[in-house]
Amino acid sequence: MNKTIALVMIVLGILMLVWTGFTYTKKEKVVDAGPIQISADKEKSVNWPPYVGGIILIAGVVILVTSKKS
Repeated sequence: MNKTIALVMIVLGILMLVWTGFTYTKKEKVVDAGPIQISADKEKSVNWPPYVGGIILIAGVVILVTSKKS
């Protein structure tokens, strides 16, 4: 079980180092006046610092190495 978690953390850490965020589009109502509704697409972004991916990667490697010894 620990090896699976470690491998997932390693892959997640590498992905977070390569992609430091993502952007998505969300529809938001601008005007809602009875039967008349106007909406607009707003772009939102989610970003994280690259060191977070490095920490997760290192933690996964540590868990993997220590689980082999037990």
